[in-house]
Amino acid sequence: MEQYHGTTILGVKKDGRTVIAGDGQVSLGNTVIKPNAKKVRRLGDGSVIGGFAGATADAFTLFERLEKKLESHRGQLLRAAVELAKDWRTDKYLRNLEAMMIVADKETLLILTGNGDVLEPEGGIAAIGSGGNYALAAARALSEYEQDPEVLARRAMAIAAEVCVFTNNQLTVETIEG
Repeated sequence: MEQYHGTTILGVKKDGRTVIAGDGQVSLGNTVIKPNAKKVRRLGDGSVIGGFAGATADAFTLFERLEKKLESHRGQLLRAAVELAKDWRTDKYLRNLEAMMIVADKETLLILTGNGDVLEPEGGIAAIGSGGNYALAAARALSEYEQDPEVLARRAMAIAAEVCVFTNNQLTVETIEG
């Protein structure tokens, strides 16, 4: 059975600002089901932003779980992410979820995976999803020439949308000031 998926999420942390940008395309196989989905949003009290790639229902389940972890750990993103990753890796139900997340607060940018990974990306740039490698390469190439992380993220996402059939240019962008 095919699942709804296909997306590009890019996180850029630079000069005290962190931006997470996501395209709006949801695909089922080779068909675009929805062009304007919102896969980036604020979490908890708004001090954390996150974006997801993968199966949509699975990602929403993970967002809900992360919000509960943020509540129980008083908004400490790194601690909440590690606790979510432990549950994700060991819980029989969560282990079957097919999604990845990029999350950030004013100090930290992280990639979370179902393998129990909590990764802080090198150089303050992270990307996931079917167009993630395109966005990551574009963002790294633009990084030394563009100081504004939102402009950098938007340009890198535009490049990804030009070359990845599972990525479009209808972006949702959230920013955290540090």
